[in-house]
Amino acid sequence: MLNNIGLPGLLLIAVVVLVLFGRGKISSLMGEVGKGITAFKRGVDDGKKEIDDSSAAAARDVTPAEETADVDKRNA
Repeated sequence: MLNNIGLPGLLLIAVVVLVLFGRGKISSLMGEVGKGITAFKRGVDDGKKEIDDSSAAAARDVTPAEETADVDKRNA
């Protein structure tokens, strides 16, 4: 049903929405959508950073000190 909407149909829908809601309401709605997208991106970046930090902490060297000393003696 919606597969046949072309450019004229989309323009007609845009004009009807503009007439019904007005420029100010649509402008404020788009501003809220932009804020939502920004918050989503920030959340994704924070999540990636948290995962990277946790994987870096898990990858730290946990070898006991006496084994490290034995390896140092063998390498010297």
